[in-house]
Amino acid sequence: MSGNGISRRAVLAATVAAPFARRARAADAWPNRPVQVMVPYPPAGGADTTARILYAKLGTILGQQFVVENRGGAGGTIGEALVAKATPDGYTILHDATAYSVNTDLYSNLPFDYNKSFDPVALVSLVPNILVVTPSVPVKTLADVIAFAKAAPGGIDMASSGNGTLQHLSLEMFRFMTGIKVNHVPYRGGGNALTDVISGQVKFFFSNGSSCVGLIQSGQLKAIAHTGKGRLKSLPDVPPASDTLPGFEAYEWNGVFVPHGTPPAIVRTLNGAINEAIRAPEVKERFEQLNIDSRPTRPEEFRAFVQDQMERWSKVVKEANIKLG
Repeated sequence: MSGNGISRRAVLAATVAAPFARRARAADAWPNRPVQVMVPYPPAGGADTTARILYAKLGTILGQQFVVENRGGAGGTIGEALVAKATPDGYTILHDATAYSVNTDLYSNLPFDYNKSFDPVALVSLVPNILVVTPSVPVKTLADVIAFAKAAPGGIDMASSGNGTLQHLSLEMFRFMTGIKVNHVPYRGGGNALTDVISGQVKFFFSNGSSCVGLIQSGQLKAIAHTGKGRLKSLPDVPPASDTLPGFEAYEWNGVFVPHGTPPAIVRTLNGAINEAIRAPEVKERFEQLNIDSRPTRPEEFRAFVQDQMERWSKVVKEANIKLG
């Protein structure tokens, strides 16, 4: 009896332990097949641009393909919801942006919880916005734009890449700090907004700084100021907005998350590979060309960063009284 009892207990212990052992082996072998990367925004915007540079390098480092899928809509919440429900096995990851730290205040009754449904992995990029205008508009400086807006009977129309995006929040801060009248014209993504600013249908736009560099350098857009600090390497003649409006600062950030419960070994591997990728000379050079700043981070550092961003932008959303659902 005792021998059989020991045998049964051993079998039971082995049965219970087996799934955990298989999971550990899977984590150790990760990735052994292509990884889906959800970018919850349309193509050609800042998050999409950064993602395609990063994951091309990540595929080389980890020896598997990282397939970028754009699923835009509702400020990123549609794509985020899909990742929140995905199996936490490392084969579906989320490449998100500043909207992640804003949407809690914009939307009610979301089908997931930002603080519980995802595990932060790494910060990828920090990008300032650039205030761009249609070249025919007779302004050269931020002070010119403010004067132009004050002289316009109905104020100025200003594009954003969507309600509640960083571009929209930058617009709201600009309006608060200057007292000018701004008519918000939201688009479905930054690429669509840039197209209409080039054509002059809407003449002003706080564009993601990585999306418009080539358009500025080719003369299709005029750059007035950026929302970061100091000077930009790719556009050294463009001053920070804070030179004219002290305290005006806004960065678009991109970062990587996985569904909550993803094995820690996979999170560590992914974090290490991302940090290696952003330090690679070819990625670093390309990021600098697009005004993208980056730095290695640990998952816990990225978690603290996201919490700080949530608190910062919550104040702007409430002051502007923005509610999307």
